[in-house]
Amino acid sequence: MIFQRKLAIMQGRLLPPVEGRIQAFPREQWEREFPHAASAGLGAIEWIYDTYGLGANPLESAEGVARIGRLSREHGVGVRSICADYFMDFALVRATDRQRAERLAQLEWLLGQAKLLGVTRIVLPFVDQSAIGDAADREAATDAIHRALPAAQAAGIELHLEASLAPGDFALLLAGLPHPCVKVNYDSGNSSSLGYKPAEEFAAYGARVGSVHVKDRVRNGGTVPLGQGDADLDTLFACLRGLDYAGDIVLQVARGTSGDEIAWARHNRAFVERYLN
Repeated sequence: MIFQRKLAIMQGRLLPPVEGRIQAFPREQWEREFPHAASAGLGAIEWIYDTYGLGANPLESAEGVARIGRLSREHGVGVRSICADYFMDFALVRATDRQRAERLAQLEWLLGQAKLLGVTRIVLPFVDQSAIGDAADREAATDAIHRALPAAQAAGIELHLEASLAPGDFALLLAGLPHPCVKVNYDSGNSSSLGYKPAEEFAAYGARVGSVHVKDRVRNGGTVPLGQGDADLDTLFACLRGLDYAGDIVLQVARGTSGDEIAWARHNRAFVERYLN
């Protein structure tokens, strides 16, 4: 199989880091990433909605959404997805009933804004401080997703779960969420850092994978350039071919030299294209 989708990139990776942050909404320069992405040969940007960007993110207004749309059309760079890092700081697990209700209301609002933009998926992170740690967390996450599903279905937007769960535990979570709007965001870096094997993960829940973040990490360690860590990219892309995967591939790779982001993006695009073709 030859993959048909163009590669995408995580927002912010085409600009110098903001205040030393590895990943954050680029409050001052977000518009520049559209021509940068086109110059790097990338077809889409995965938008970030986080607490750092609140008050400056154009997703928050109709005028801002329209501006994103104009830039997208002008440069031929799509915005098909949102990485909702907001729910890292305001997690849907380990929250009071009132907190969870407020956070679900925020997710419902975000779904409405995403629909205006034409987004087809929102990635919900259940990693790091928002990770699912035990049965109670799994029950809370399942309940929260069930409650968000009517708004997601009405908006025509999928909810892609990014979780640090072992293959069997992730499959158990998904068994309680059989709705077709609920899919998996597979992150090669997270999996490699935890010592998970792509073949075992795809055997457990591969049919539910709807989007992919590509990065490389060392086991029990941080992000490194592609090919320099423990991510088994050969097996990952073999598994994707076996599924006739037609979803997006989003570059979320380690940062290179500040100021050289476009060239670094081209390098990483070429690295992944060797697997895609």
